[in-house]
Amino acid sequence: MFGPILTTRNLGSVRIIQRMVAGKMPGTPRIGLEIVDVRDLADIHIRAMTSPEAAGERFLATGEFTWMREMAQTLRAGLGPAGAKVPTRQLPDFMVRFASLFDRQLRTIAVSLGRRNRHSTGKAKRVLGWQPRPAAETVVDCARSLIDWRVV
Repeated sequence: MFGPILTTRNLGSVRIIQRMVAGKMPGTPRIGLEIVDVRDLADIHIRAMTSPEAAGERFLATGEFTWMREMAQTLRAGLGPAGAKVPTRQLPDFMVRFASLFDRQLRTIAVSLGRRNRHSTGKAKRVLGWQPRPAAETVVDCARSLIDWRVV
């Protein structure tokens, strides 16, 4: 989950984009994410609460699958000079696995190297008329808000 931040108290998953924009990563691991915008999550919750057809139903709210390297390239292109430190080279899997022996955060993602998860939001689109925004827009808006809040 990404998107514009409202506070700097708990950045959660947004730390990934923060580290990329700050140039604190040597490269991007071969990890992919189904990027969903926090604004779209709020939208689907409202739609589910106000739609009679949604009563008793469950909906997936995921977004477009994007590799971290693609996120980096999007940030570079979308932020202009502010994205100059974003690493666009992809780290070899063996390097990430080796580094994960010493870095607890990497240990949690090493198992996902190369994995391409896909979930269907067809039911949310069909029943609720929900449509998530493009991942590129979400990632750039998130980075811009981090810059505006001066946490990068």
